[in-house]
Amino acid sequence: MNKKNIIVISGPSGSGKSSLIEKLFNKYKLNFSISHTTRAIRGKEENGIDYHFVSKNTFETMIEQNEFAEWAKVYLNYYGTSWEEIKNKSDKGDILILDIDIQGAKKIKEKFNEAVLILISPPSLSELEKRLINREKRNDNDIKTRLKIALSELEEFQIYDYIIINDDLDKSFEKLDTIFSAFKNRTQFISNELLEITKNWNN
Repeated sequence: MNKKNIIVISGPSGSGKSSLIEKLFNKYKLNFSISHTTRAIRGKEENGIDYHFVSKNTFETMIEQNEFAEWAKVYLNYYGTSWEEIKNKSDKGDILILDIDIQGAKKIKEKFNEAVLILISPPSLSELEKRLINREKRNDNDIKTRLKIALSELEEFQIYDYIIINDDLDKSFEKLDTIFSAFKNRTQFISNELLEITKNWNN
């Protein structure tokens, strides 16, 4: 299992995290870790592409068998990243992106110390509230619950290596792209190129 090519991107619902991840995948060749969940399929989502949709019993059996690198219960549903998903995709060589919440990010950092953690934050809770209201047709109690969870997530920002305050999507992507560019120039990704250079020089 390659432990050095993992990037975790977290952010509360409405932070713009998904839009930034989509822009990153449009620019680079990456692997994406598909989470398991017990929630119902929404809209045009597809099993095995958006999530691995499983029953509650199946998920709890996987927990008992220690098949998850991280898992959590969110909004009455389970979400988790399996060891198999990480192993299969991290071993392919390309950078592996995990889109998971603060609970999952903590667990991944404990198990993969060299993983890089990035937090996407809204510019303010009032702006986050506006985004949630505009995006999701939910009642006031749903919005208040999400804001409360968002606040608790943002208060644990210290575990992250980088923070992007997303007040403008394009500018925020420039920051994410800069972080990503630095990450993909780490020694493990370009060492073969450097070895080739030194080999040719010695010859």
